[in-house]
Amino acid sequence: MLEDHWLDAARRVMSPNANARPVGEISAVVLHGISLPPGKFGTDAIERLFTNTLDPAGHPFFAEIATLRVSAHLLIRRDGEVVQFVPFDRRAWHAGRSVWHDGQCRREGLNDFTIGIELEGTDETPYRASQYAALAAVLIALRGAYPAITPPRLTGHAHIAPLRKTDPGPAFDWAYLHRRLTDFV
Repeated sequence: MLEDHWLDAARRVMSPNANARPVGEISAVVLHGISLPPGKFGTDAIERLFTNTLDPAGHPFFAEIATLRVSAHLLIRRDGEVVQFVPFDRRAWHAGRSVWHDGQCRREGLNDFTIGIELEGTDETPYRASQYAALAAVLIALRGAYPAITPPRLTGHAHIAPLRKTDPGPAFDWAYLHRRLTDFV
């Protein structure tokens, strides 16, 4: 359930990396995969990245990314915990340079109209059943609040930025997710 563009079941951690949506439209979801440091799960580094508090000295990889200003609306951890960084009516900075053909026209700048959901994982590591369960519940709640979000309007970061992104990767089971979404339509 959503209240004032916040998911009731999510833990809130405010990210400064967001701004007003230029069109007010919320009509699609982009799924991502993330782990920080790469391949490590259960750290606080993702939250630190999205809140601009990542210590560049904490890991060699952090020195490369600590100055990035990025966020997502949600993070779904390996155990299914959902963390919300940005209210859905605001633009989170998750998609970067992106292009998508939504069935009617070619669209750029997907941050303007999408909700970004990060799944704690890697391209090669299978995502957990708890994550799919949490993701399905989130998507059903989003569909209730934003009816333009339909199954064909779920996409991955790799699909909208194919030359620079690969997530959520081949380990993400799209067919399994769609089977979990029987109440979505």
